[in-house]
Amino acid sequence: MEKPIRILAVDDEESFTFFTKLNLETNPTHDFKIITASSGKEGLRLAKIYKPDLIGLDVMMPDLSGAEVAEELLLDDRTKNIPITFITALVKKDSGTGGGREFMARPVSREELVKRIEPTLNLN
Repeated sequence: MEKPIRILAVDDEESFTFFTKLNLETNPTHDFKIITASSGKEGLRLAKIYKPDLIGLDVMMPDLSGAEVAEELLLDDRTKNIPITFITALVKKDSGTGGGREFMARPVSREELVKRIEPTLNLN
């Protein structure tokens, strides 16, 4: 049995992290394990502990912005190679990449989450 695909979902809106966890962990095509964080600081701490396969990161959070979290992750040898996808309501639905990072517009369906995650982690 393959090991679960660990995804860290960092968003100050707990309803969105709950949605992400529920929808990905019940997905029949892949074995996802979702770790959630409700702040940028908590996300940084959990990224260093779990070293997830992917980080889904909100852009606007009250303690640290998504850009600040991403910058700190890139400066740390333990986390610098973890792919980051920004998930935000600040971009249009058809947005894809910017500045070398993946951007996903909210709201997002389970099918779209999986569709966008698969190529990032080479799951196709």
